[in-house]
Amino acid sequence: MVENKGAASSATIPKIISVDDHVVEPPHLWESRLPAKFKEEGPRIKILPRGAPTLVDGVWMEEPGDSDEMAAWWHYEDHRFQLRLMIACPGLPPEEVKPIGVTFDDIEPGCWQPKARIADMERNHVEASLCFPNYPRFCGQLFAERKNMELSKLCVEAYNDWMVEEWCGDSEGRLIPLCVVPLWDVELAAAEIRRNADRGVRAVAFSELPSWLGLPSIHGDYWDPFIRACEETGTVISMHIGSGTKTVNTSEDAPTIMSANLIALNSVASLLDWIFSGKLEQFPDLKLLYAECQIGWIPYFIERADDTWHTHQWAQGEDRLPKPPSEYYRRNIYSCFFKDAVGIDLIERIGLDQVMFETDYPHQDGTFPHTKQVASELFGHLPQDQVDKIARTNAIKLLGLDL
Repeated sequence: MVENKGAASSATIPKIISVDDHVVEPPHLWESRLPAKFKEEGPRIKILPRGAPTLVDGVWMEEPGDSDEMAAWWHYEDHRFQLRLMIACPGLPPEEVKPIGVTFDDIEPGCWQPKARIADMERNHVEASLCFPNYPRFCGQLFAERKNMELSKLCVEAYNDWMVEEWCGDSEGRLIPLCVVPLWDVELAAAEIRRNADRGVRAVAFSELPSWLGLPSIHGDYWDPFIRACEETGTVISMHIGSGTKTVNTSEDAPTIMSANLIALNSVASLLDWIFSGKLEQFPDLKLLYAECQIGWIPYFIERADDTWHTHQWAQGEDRLPKPPSEYYRRNIYSCFFKDAVGIDLIERIGLDQVMFETDYPHQDGTFPHTKQVASELFGHLPQDQVDKIARTNAIKLLGLDL
């Protein structure tokens, strides 16, 4: 639970719309949708002994071991990835969380079955949920790293078809579709945005720092067709913490927990990248969403951006922004949180119309099954209209939800 820094809760916490949860892709997703010729090359599950994962440059590297304990292993070209307990253990106490391989029988059905997810949402005071990928990583960058680009494109399309038709299909709007795009080809990415927008998708997972993936940065014009497609279709560019793959750390021998504390710097860098790129001037109706980076850091960096905009007129590229950075932030940028009492103390400076709540289900450090209580402790002392905005109405407006 979080420390209640406000007055005693007086507002009613309405049903939450969580704009950052996760889905564990089911074993059949790609095998059931890819052409038969890719059966032995595309993503598929094999039950094999657990292996010991190693984190290398923000990416888990692993191979099956010789354990007596079994795990579900994704096989895709030469890539191996085991389903791990640490990413699919909603409500598990921290002392019981381990980075060990497990099978689908070992995790909660709500991680990967839509009807079970909705049942867990009911238990957790959540009406609707936007889910980021798991196996393809937070913006589908796995597909951009493979050898067979024809297969990669089909994998992206299969994921999006599954997301729309099966995961969200008969949920009556409670599961909100979030698509991925072919990151390696901007024209294909733009086309995939339009294909999915035609069937009601209003959010795309994108990298907070594409240059960290070896892709062009947003400072040039490479991404303009993709950005234009998002603006014209009202598709929100949704950037999950860590979607730049790399994690910030201070040294090679620093403990992993350092990265968990520093990872918000990824979102800081991304937000400033977008502002100073001039893209928000070029595409004034574009909307950006930052997920799982919390919100308390935002006022300082926006204030600092305004100051440097005023005082560093000599700096390269400043002529791209005719208005102060804070104006673009207020018009174009949104964020969400689930553990940030400091952010609530600064909510007026962050922007009440730009902040939303999340549960991070099924990750262990999320709020399941205590979301209503956590929300009450964090922002239940605010006026009812402000509580409603954070809990749901900001998300409804941003994503055009029919709820």
